[in-house]
Amino acid sequence: MAWLEKLKLKKGLIQSLNEAGFVAPKEIQQKTLARINGGQDVIAIGPEGCGKTTTYILAALNKFNYTPDGVPKVLILMPDKERVEEVIAKIGELNKNKTLSIVPLFATPGIEAQMDAMADGADIVVATPDRARAIYLKLGLDVNKIELLVIDDAELIVKQGLQLPVAELADSIPRCQHLVFTEVMHERLNKMIAPFMKQPAIIEVEEIGEPQFEMHSQILYLLPNFGTKVNLLNLFMQDDEMFTRVVLFVNTRPTAEKLYKSLHDRKSTVAILNPWFFDMDGFTSMGEFKSSATRVLIVVNEGQQQLDLDDIPFLIHFELPVEKETYINRMITNAEGVENETMAITFATDLELTAVKKIEQATGRKIPPGELPEDLIIEKERTSADVAPKKPAKTNADAPGAAFHEKKASNAKTYNYRAGVKAKMNNKKKH
Repeated sequence: MAWLEKLKLKKGLIQSLNEAGFVAPKEIQQKTLARINGGQDVIAIGPEGCGKTTTYILAALNKFNYTPDGVPKVLILMPDKERVEEVIAKIGELNKNKTLSIVPLFATPGIEAQMDAMADGADIVVATPDRARAIYLKLGLDVNKIELLVIDDAELIVKQGLQLPVAELADSIPRCQHLVFTEVMHERLNKMIAPFMKQPAIIEVEEIGEPQFEMHSQILYLLPNFGTKVNLLNLFMQDDEMFTRVVLFVNTRPTAEKLYKSLHDRKSTVAILNPWFFDMDGFTSMGEFKSSATRVLIVVNEGQQQLDLDDIPFLIHFELPVEKETYINRMITNAEGVENETMAITFATDLELTAVKKIEQATGRKIPPGELPEDLIIEKERTSADVAPKKPAKTNADAPGAAFHEKKASNAKTYNYRAGVKAKMNNKKKH
């Protein structure tokens, strides 16, 4: 009876857990359920499969007796329809109280059916933030008696840009307990939840197994945005004594074109693997690149075949591939017992940290963070106001000073590097 000893769950729930095959609580449940049942706000950080969903479902079901009143007491926010349906199914697996009304809300043609379902009575609402907000604004979601607000897959909610409906819903609930479940914690996520979390307990569990194979040395640079990634890449490429040969991985052709132009304009010898325009320098194989004098080869992650990356001093992932196996296959080395001469560098923003975590779990290795160079220029975050087109101001050709005009964007100075500055890296090696 491991579930009964410390976690204060109702007997019906314990019976459901035993019938579902949950013999004992997982680490995240041991560390969070007592705090949740005690009424504390909680931020739980853990990998996929560690038991986050079961944790908050137990917390939600534990709030109900057999006489629910049909007014929402629990609101669970999910990033998409698929996750809403998965949680609904999981609740059905553990719920023995058939008088409970559980209503899903997600984007679907027409809103009337969901409004009717809410009007018929809902005790637990599982919803995407945008649809929950829409029904709330139509007075279909009563938040006055909500006791528990759960935000699951919070990092994906941020990635999809749903912070505003989450913030508005949390602000509309008079008083409740807040639970946030996520695979990673970063600044953008913290900015979304900080206004409504009240002295939360932060619980983190990690499930990283034993290393299964030899890998290249790795280092991770956490950067705020795309522009800062470009600045760091250009700063590194200034050091032609260290970065003698680089394979640079990106996810899309537009990104490849931007980096090709940026490096080419700064006099770096750069080419693209299997170029799609005739005016681009390129190669059709890794062998051609290795036998050339070109320093940088850009590779687009578009179903690339296995590449021969032996004897390449630096592998830089400007963007992580969609499939973690693609990255892992590039990192595996057969040089067991021999000093590894390849350094794998990864650039990642907050929104890519989930992919980094999945790679670490699959490989059984943490990727050590790198210290950003002092001369790195950090680009500001661009907002919708920054990118909105501005109407040109009316000018009078006869007015004094009319012959002067603003510099072209291509002539604007966007960097301020001192000559001779070297890229400062951890685990720096000469080649």
